[in-house]
Amino acid sequence: MASTSIRLKRAYEPPGPEDGPRFLVDRLWPRGLSKERLHLSAWLKDVAPSTALRHFYDHQPERWETFTRRYRAELSDNGDALAPLLEAARQGTVTLVYAAKDPEHNNAQVLKEYLEETLAPTRR
Repeated sequence: MASTSIRLKRAYEPPGPEDGPRFLVDRLWPRGLSKERLHLSAWLKDVAPSTALRHFYDHQPERWETFTRRYRAELSDNGDALAPLLEAARQGTVTLVYAAKDPEHNNAQVLKEYLEETLAPTRR
């Protein structure tokens, strides 16, 4: 089995050979970027937070904990949308591409942690 690594990269950073398959995980397309410039394997809108949750959070750090809890609940109810990411991650390195300015408080960060927990071997 290949070693799983999930990387995060802002959409405005250039793609690199270490990225592996690249997945845009935002509901909205990043401003000013062409499809060619992003070098995506797929745009997975359905793994992004719902529009209502995105509007609730509005990049306000004081809402981060509530946003994280609600987004993880959405992910738990959305297994079909996660399937391509899980499958790709089981093969090796994947990169989650996001547009938010804050590298620590964004949906890709929550999604990465969620995927890593899902992929972790269960202990008995």
